[in-house]
Amino acid sequence: MIPSHVTLVEVGPRDGLQNEKQPVATAHKVELVHLLQAAGLREIEVTSFVSPKWVPQMGDNTAVMAGIQRQPGVRYSVLTPNMKGLDAALASRPDEIVVFGAASEAFSQRNINCSIEESIERFRPVVAAAHANAIKVRCAVSVALGCPYQGEVTPDEVERVVLLMKGIGVDHCGIADTIGVGTPKRVQAAMERALKHFAISEVSGHFHDTYGQALSNIYACLEMGIHTFDASVAGLGGCPYAKGATGNVGTEDVLFMLDGLGIETGIDMDKLIDAAAYISGVLGRKPVSRSGNALMAKRAAKAEAVVA
Repeated sequence: MIPSHVTLVEVGPRDGLQNEKQPVATAHKVELVHLLQAAGLREIEVTSFVSPKWVPQMGDNTAVMAGIQRQPGVRYSVLTPNMKGLDAALASRPDEIVVFGAASEAFSQRNINCSIEESIERFRPVVAAAHANAIKVRCAVSVALGCPYQGEVTPDEVERVVLLMKGIGVDHCGIADTIGVGTPKRVQAAMERALKHFAISEVSGHFHDTYGQALSNIYACLEMGIHTFDASVAGLGGCPYAKGATGNVGTEDVLFMLDGLGIETGIDMDKLIDAAAYISGVLGRKPVSRSGNALMAKRAAKAEAVVA
């Protein structure tokens, strides 16, 4: 069942940077996207069209989208949580929009101050308008493996949201372990519910590495034939609503494992490290990803040897 090719959806520019307290310049965000597509990534989540009051880091969304030198074959996606966001996003010509719905009522109330069903109804006109503009819609079912307020989230709760998303016409369903508490068996149980309603080509996994389980969970999905995963360069990101939740799994870590399995991705590790080194330099800290740190240290040692 393990696939021969995997698609990595790079979420660093949006999901990775959105919680950074220090402002990141528009030019740096644009350059990060350029480095990522130069590395071979063909699915890039660029920014979000949300109120700058709530997510100030994404306040330059229009400028970022305008600054990108687009490459053929690369899909540029943006998060649009409501019609106001979609209306603002349309002028920037996204290839895909993303909507998020929680699998936990407690998380939905704390995060966006409404019930799960109310959130889905907000998305209904967004999906319809996106399709009217020939734009694909990807959804993410967040806190699908556990909630910081409710605790355990059952597969039945996950399937409920998957069905609601299917009902409003989304094209792709991502299952997200927002706080990183999932383990392989539980991940497979959640994924089985998504696969009941979406083709395997339109199901993906989004994993945080809070408890060091992200790669194990991705491997468990590979065993089911799932071949699309979100990842974040340098392990950027976190969840502001989940205390202690670390970033998304690092793109370099996922790529290192996939390369070792002989699975094709079309991504050049050396160029991916360029992107990780660049954004880490902008932020003034090391990558969270272990492979990123190890490969950057190896590169530095090689450079020192050449100088010596």
